[in-house]
Amino acid sequence: MTVLPRPVDVDLAAERIAPHIRRTPTWRVHIAGFSVWLKLEHLQVTGSFKARGATNALLSLAPRPAAVVAASGGNHGLAVAHAAAATGIDATIVVPEAVPDEKARRLAASGASVVRHGDQYAQAEAQARHIAAAMRAPFIHPYADPAVIAGQGTVAREVLRDVKAQFDVLLVAVGGGGLISGCATACRDSSTRVVGVEPEGIPTLRAALDARQPVEVDVRSITASALGARVTAPLNLAIAQEAVDDVVLVSDDDIVRARDLLWSSCRLAVEPGSAAGLAALLAGAVEAEAPCVVLCGANTTWTPS
Repeated sequence: MTVLPRPVDVDLAAERIAPHIRRTPTWRVHIAGFSVWLKLEHLQVTGSFKARGATNALLSLAPRPAAVVAASGGNHGLAVAHAAAATGIDATIVVPEAVPDEKARRLAASGASVVRHGDQYAQAEAQARHIAAAMRAPFIHPYADPAVIAGQGTVAREVLRDVKAQFDVLLVAVGGGGLISGCATACRDSSTRVVGVEPEGIPTLRAALDARQPVEVDVRSITASALGARVTAPLNLAIAQEAVDDVVLVSDDDIVRARDLLWSSCRLAVEPGSAAGLAALLAGAVEAEAPCVVLCGANTTWTPS
């Protein structure tokens, strides 16, 4: 039987990672007729929320290994590289050939060993697991790891403490499901609704919920480098079934419009996937009186449309 992370695990993760991550701000803004709370997690070290989960995962390893291996479209790799440097561990990161240049550049500058392999994340992960086995090093999964999930949940934990009862729904962009799993875990004892938002071209968690089991989907979206997981994991699906209120889909056009609006209205430059939550509001996919949107990352070469 799968043991799901609990709110107390998120509390412990928050204590563990505090010296190594930023406590990002939560702003209230008026945008396109909405009053919205924005969790500015794109200001996190490494440029995305993933630094939280990776740091908690590495600090939870006992005994501490000499090296770790990860596969990533970029953000998880940057997070593992940061956590490895902070803990004195060597990191090898396997990325798809099509990883954005900005993410590849930052990975190389982090001190991690970078390996390019395959056209899609799944091929990079297979190669990373092969390397990890050969090195006898832990493989740090980007979303199907209880320690990673607990670390990601500290995003919602901060929102709950900063905003308290002033918001009614937390909107979370979904790739493999690590962030929404952590946020749903953190919010389990609250009255806050947690809603996932996926691009129509990568309905990974929505398809799994509908099928009641993980299923592989196509990856066809401008958000592929960040939200491009083809399949979620049983652990993330189990958490979503128990604690996520809904998962909605938005178009790439809606995502680009939301990203550009964040810049024109708030001067916030985020990667496309980070704008998915706001896109759901603009498209009418979610009803909320006082929503909070997690802006989860900014690791891309940004230009307005």
